[in-house]
Amino acid sequence: MPSRRIWILLAAGGSAALMLGALGFQYLGDMPPCKLCYWQRYPHWAAIGIGAVALLVPIAALTLLGALAALTTAAIGFYHTGVERDWWEGPASCSAGGASGMSADDLFAQIMAAPLVRCDEVPWQMFGLSMASWNMLASLVLVAFWIMAFRRA
Repeated sequence: MPSRRIWILLAAGGSAALMLGALGFQYLGDMPPCKLCYWQRYPHWAAIGIGAVALLVPIAALTLLGALAALTTAAIGFYHTGVERDWWEGPASCSAGGASGMSADDLFAQIMAAPLVRCDEVPWQMFGLSMASWNMLASLVLVAFWIMAFRRA
């Protein structure tokens, strides 16, 4: 069975790999992230930092914090997937909204204030799953890695 250190490296390294992939899509694939995509990145950065500290300081609670970070990004990925699939509405600042009851001036102001990248559109998918869905699934695996690290403490 792998040691605590190996599980931490797998968990934090997984977050680092996901971040490299996201940055690759952004800068090499010319796919700028939406607001919810950014929200999914923050817990990964936290997990990477937690992993670095957990490798130096053998405190079991750090691995639970890593699991919480991975679970948080998985939850945001689930929420983002729901927005993309029209299961529910996303934040008004990055999703399509209705124009009923709006004046022409209000509609124009909304259009001018709209972000360039919308949260409810899928720019890339594989096997029918968007990047948000893949992030959610990968992050759930990382939660399991963090829990294995905790169990080895």
